[in-house]
Amino acid sequence: MLICRPLTITILRRFVSRVVTVSEMGKRSRQRQKNQNTGRDDRDIAGWGAGYADIIKENKLFEHYYKEQALVPEGEFEEFMEAMREPLPATIRITGYKSHAKEILHCLKEKYFKDIQELEVDGQKIEAPQPLSWYPDEQAWHTNMSRKIIRKSPLLEKFHQFLVSETESGNISRQEAVSMIPPLLMKIESHHKILDMCAAPGSKTAQLIEMLHADMEVPFPEGFVIANDVDNKRCYLLVHQAKRLNSPCIMVINHDASCIPTLQIESDGRRNALFYDRILCDVPCSGDGTMRKNIDVWKKWTTSNSLHLHGLQLRIAVRGVEQLAVGGRMVYSTCSLNPVEDEAVIAALLEKSEGALELADSSSDLPGLRWMPGATSWKLMTKEGQWYSDWSEVPVSRQTQIRPTMFPPKDKDKLADMHLERCMRILPHHQNTGGFFVAVLVKKAPMPWNKRYPKLRKDASSSSASPAAPSPAGLPEGSPEEAEGAVADGKADVEADKEATTGDPATQESAAKQDGGVCGPPPSKKMRLFGYKENPFVFLTADDPVFTTIQSFYDLSPDFPKLNVLTRTHEGKKRHLYMVSKELRNVLLNNTERMKVINTGVKVWSRNSDGEEFGCAFRLAQDGIYTLQPYIHSRIIRVSVEDIKVLLTQENPFLSKLEEDAHSQAKKIGMGSIVLKYLPNPNNPDEPQCPIQLCGWRGKTSIRAFVPRNERFHYLRMLGVEVFRDKQGMGQKKKDGDEEVKEEEGGAAENEAELDSENGAESKSASCNKEPSS
Repeated sequence: MLICRPLTITILRRFVSRVVTVSEMGKRSRQRQKNQNTGRDDRDIAGWGAGYADIIKENKLFEHYYKEQALVPEGEFEEFMEAMREPLPATIRITGYKSHAKEILHCLKEKYFKDIQELEVDGQKIEAPQPLSWYPDEQAWHTNMSRKIIRKSPLLEKFHQFLVSETESGNISRQEAVSMIPPLLMKIESHHKILDMCAAPGSKTAQLIEMLHADMEVPFPEGFVIANDVDNKRCYLLVHQAKRLNSPCIMVINHDASCIPTLQIESDGRRNALFYDRILCDVPCSGDGTMRKNIDVWKKWTTSNSLHLHGLQLRIAVRGVEQLAVGGRMVYSTCSLNPVEDEAVIAALLEKSEGALELADSSSDLPGLRWMPGATSWKLMTKEGQWYSDWSEVPVSRQTQIRPTMFPPKDKDKLADMHLERCMRILPHHQNTGGFFVAVLVKKAPMPWNKRYPKLRKDASSSSASPAAPSPAGLPEGSPEEAEGAVADGKADVEADKEATTGDPATQESAAKQDGGVCGPPPSKKMRLFGYKENPFVFLTADDPVFTTIQSFYDLSPDFPKLNVLTRTHEGKKRHLYMVSKELRNVLLNNTERMKVINTGVKVWSRNSDGEEFGCAFRLAQDGIYTLQPYIHSRIIRVSVEDIKVLLTQENPFLSKLEEDAHSQAKKIGMGSIVLKYLPNPNNPDEPQCPIQLCGWRGKTSIRAFVPRNERFHYLRMLGVEVFRDKQGMGQKKKDGDEEVKEEEGGAAENEAELDSENGAESKSASCNKEPSS
């Protein structure tokens, strides 16, 4: 040790000396970089460091560009620009598929909007929220109230808390008004198979799910929504939005929309390509229609943005119509006003389709909505201010940036047949909204590059051939639609995607000439996965041991779809059980190697280790109670409005706290998980006129509801109990007439934790209910 110590000290000294040297070099390098970037930093501070308030809402290039395009009616341009500089009104949408929508609307009108109409803040009368005239059933509202005004009034603060709580519960969505338009134009029915190609953050996806579940009496609609996004992290934001709606008919996947794979489904014992009845193609865009809320667009806007995005937008749209069923509708939309991203993409798509697509006339679909017809002529401008009216004018040096598909078609007859005037452009000053563009396409026939019957590769054996490419002999006569799906992942589509960028029509011809005239799919490659590795989706079999106790404990009906139940683990005990619709199960089972699934299914049961002693190890989950309850025939307690108030405002009420009817029912049921069910009384309009179903736990002498905090507050509001957070944020107050109940935040959090935790809290939820706290 005495010999080694000097050597160790010497090594340490050298190491420290090197670290100091490297540190000094780093400092000098950073200082040199700082000196070089001084000018750039000063420019950046003007827009970012100083904050949004100091950004000047002017962009001469933007004004010049849109004046020349003549998209705004004559004499309205100044009004248009003034509207672009004004803050965007806040807009909320009440979720329409839940039977609670009318009750929420009633609550908004009677408890909040009425009071706001009489309110004054700093001597200024507050303008009450107004319904969007074109949105059905008064399910969407907008208001100009700012956060500053909300903070100054306790009444507005309560309104704000109501919005936040109901948003988290999935009963209200905060969504820009124009963003609500595309799903409305899709004309969705409950049996439709729907693809949302660029879905994040998910507000439009939520609308699609709501429309699918328009009839709440049907727990499993025949249709489904597949929501896709290329960004792995944004997919989880999408999952959060979708999960609030607790639907078994939604699946979130992670793919590049421009080459999203063709999925397979099994039908009549054979695999067929999946074609969608409805597709939402809300493509990435320059976003100059969002200047009212995204202030930095004023500083960043340039014509180059649209030129760079056009090719991607067209490739995504081409891929969309390839996967659309004949007779189906695809809605193409952007939050840009630029024709290069709008009409140019639609015109190029129509031209490529050779009559297979047509623009639908949606002029009468949304009465009350003001919009401008699509443009039939436009010009291109570079960021230096150079204008081009035709591809022939573009110099060779610019031809990689500017493409032929960006210009209007030269042939006047062809242009007239496209009916570009059926496109819809929403201008901000017409109805105090953001800017938006939307077009509805209907597919009349398979796409021309997909009409050939596919051929198997000469070197491909039957075992290695993709199921997406059956032999021509196996196809029915005159079935180009099936052939379209068969080659959708093959060379034909790859070349079609390339042609979307290059604009060279010859590439369509070359699609079938690759590899010796074979137009079958390329050899299968292992799918590359990015982002987080997801747990597997494992479907249970009908004879799985887990169903033995569940079946008897809850008296499940014979038609309960056991095969639709899945878990997220291959090994060990199953923590949670989820359910998907039969159609989504078909998609999942037949495409495990084709797609990356981020999330699907709704949680219906959670393991409770203490539950085994009461007859079943799985308790009901509130997430899936509306899906599962129609199949449950026992352990149901009918409760009244007063019973629900007791259950949602007290942690462990004694059974005797329930009214006589519910009390007698509860005494006949053993300990364990239960359903608390409220049915409306049409003869008493003062009570909620929609059914309410809650998960609960029957203890030895007590009973409790297992409902997350925000949902608990939602139901209490529906029952006439006012719930709000006090000024100090210490807890929650509930007012029912003159009665006020203060609940500590910890109690609410504990209840929520017991419901949502995946570990110890689940067992605690049972044990703490064996004996109530006094």
